[in-house]
Amino acid sequence: MKNVVLNEIFNEMADIMEILGEDRFRINSNRKVGRVIGDIATDIEILLATGELAKVPGIGKSSIAKIEEFIKTGAIKAHQELLKKIPPKLLELLSVPGMGPKGVKAVYDKLNVKSIAELKGAIKNGSFAELPGFGDKKAAAIIRGIEFLEKSTGRIRLDEAVGAAYIVTDLLRELAGTQRIQTAGSLRRRVETIGDVDILVSSGKSKKASERIIEGFTSAEFVEEVLAAGPTKGSAIIRTETAPVQVDVRVVPKKSFGAAAQYFTGSKEHNVRLREIAIKAGLKLNEYGLFKGEKMVAGEDEEEIYQELKLAYIEPLLREDRGEVEAAKTNSLPELIQVGDIRGDFHMHTKASDGNCEISEIAEAAKEIGYKYICITDHSRSSAIANGLSAGQLAEQIKQIRKLSEKIKGITILAGSEVDILADGSMDFDDKLLAELDFVIASIHSGMASPREKVTKRTLKAMDNPYVNCIGHPTGRLIGQREAMDLDIAAVIKHAAQTQTALEVNANPWRLDLKDIHCRMAIASGVKLVIGTDAHSIGGLGLMGFGVATAARGWATKGDVLNTLSAAKIKSWVKSKRPR
Repeated sequence: MKNVVLNEIFNEMADIMEILGEDRFRINSNRKVGRVIGDIATDIEILLATGELAKVPGIGKSSIAKIEEFIKTGAIKAHQELLKKIPPKLLELLSVPGMGPKGVKAVYDKLNVKSIAELKGAIKNGSFAELPGFGDKKAAAIIRGIEFLEKSTGRIRLDEAVGAAYIVTDLLRELAGTQRIQTAGSLRRRVETIGDVDILVSSGKSKKASERIIEGFTSAEFVEEVLAAGPTKGSAIIRTETAPVQVDVRVVPKKSFGAAAQYFTGSKEHNVRLREIAIKAGLKLNEYGLFKGEKMVAGEDEEEIYQELKLAYIEPLLREDRGEVEAAKTNSLPELIQVGDIRGDFHMHTKASDGNCEISEIAEAAKEIGYKYICITDHSRSSAIANGLSAGQLAEQIKQIRKLSEKIKGITILAGSEVDILADGSMDFDDKLLAELDFVIASIHSGMASPREKVTKRTLKAMDNPYVNCIGHPTGRLIGQREAMDLDIAAVIKHAAQTQTALEVNANPWRLDLKDIHCRMAIASGVKLVIGTDAHSIGGLGLMGFGVATAARGWATKGDVLNTLSAAKIKSWVKSKRPR
C-alpha cells in the first residue's frame, strides 16, 4: 500500500514548513492528513478510485489532489519544492530524539547547523547551549539522543522485518523446487529489532533447483541490490514500504532442514549450550545435523534434535540462554501464551480522540477476529495533542458505550480510558468519574526526560489509586526514536504486585513495552500482564501477535495475562481493587 509513503510525505511537508516558519494552519493540516492516512487500513489507491477518499474526515480537496498526483506520478510537486528550500541533510536532525521541528529551526536559523555532524560540533563548542531556551541540560540530552540513534542504526523494527519476510516467502512459494520455507534468526525469535532477515528453503536433492531458487530471489523486481548470489545462498537488499531490508535466503537439503532451522534461528548463546550438551554426549551438532561419528542421528526436524539431546522441545521465542535449557532438562518449560488464547483487547482509540474509526466499527471488527470483549480507552483531557476527552465528553462516551454494548450482540464493549498520569502522580480525571469506568489504563505522556526518582514516584503514586487497573506502556520508549524513561522498573513491579495493578505489554511494534525481560520480572513477582494493541484503526487490532510474542519471550503463560479471562472475570478482578 502507498499509505505509508504518503503518511511520511505529508508529515515531512509539515516538518519542513515548520522549520521554514510557514503558516501554522497549513502545517497542522498536513500533519492531520498524514495521521489520517497512516491510520487508514484500506489501500488509499482503492479509496481514491472508488470516491470513498472524499468522504474521509480530515482530507480535503487540495489533499486529495496531491494524493492523486502521487498515485499517478510517484511524487508530489509541493513536497519536492519544499525539499529544495532546505539543505539535503537538515531533515536528518529530526531523527535525533529531542530535536523536533522547532529545535531544528532554531539551530538552522541561529547556528546554520545543517546536519547531525554539525549539530554535534555546535554542542561541543558550546554554541548550542547558548541558544535561548536550550542550555547545558538540553545539550546533554541531545548528545544522548545522538548516541542512542547511532547505536540503533542498521536495525529495523520487528514489523518491518515481518513485512520483508512476507514479500520474499510469497515469491519463494511460487518457485519450482521449493518444498519447505522457514524464517530463522532473530526474526523467528521475535526479537524487538532485527539486523537482517534469514529465510531457509528446502528444495530436495536437485542442485539446479537450488540455483533456480536463488536466481529467482536475486532477480525479483523488489530487489534493489544483490549482495551475494551463490548456488545455495543469496543475499540482497529488498525494497519495502518502510525501509530497505537485507534478506538472506539459504537453500538446504531436506535431511538437514531441521538442523539448519535450529542453527540459524539461534541465539548464538543458546546454540553454544546445545553444542556443549552434544559434546558431553559424544555427539557433534552443526547446521547439517546431529552426528554420532559420521552417522547422522537427527537433522530433518528440529524436534528430533532436542529429543536426541534429552531435552524438551524449546520454542524459538525462548532460545536466549535465559534458563530455557535447564528447564528443558527437567521438563519444566512454561506452556507459552498464544494468540488463540486472547479473548479481548484492552487498549484502543476511536474518533473521539485520535483514532480513525467509530466504536461500533472497531467492535464489529473485533467480533470478526473472535474476541469476546474490547475496552475503549480514548485519551484523557491533558493529552491535547491526541484530542483528549474532557470529563463531560467521557461521561457521554460511557453512556454511548453502554447502549452499544447492548445493541451489538456477541461482544461486550467495556468503557475505559487511557488517563494521563499528571506531574504529581495524580490522575487526569477525578475518582468519581474513574469509578464509572470498567477498566482504567494510566500512562505517562509528558515529562519523560525527568529524573529517575520523579518518573518512578509518579508511576508508583498512580498505582496507589484504587481505580487504576493497568500502567500503559510503562517505560514510554519508542524503538529507534526515543529511549525509555529512566524508570526504576524493579520498584514499579514490586508496587504493582502490592497494589494489584497490571502492567501493559503494548503490542505496537514501535513500543513493545514492557519488553520481554521486564515481562519475566513482572511474572516472577505475580504481576498480571495486559496485552493491548493501542489500536488507532481497525488495522491496528492486527498488532496483537507482536504483543503476545513479546510476553511469551518473557515466559508468559495463559494464566499470566488478563486478556485470557472472560469479561465477567475481568470485572471481578477490577472490583477486587476498588473500595468496598
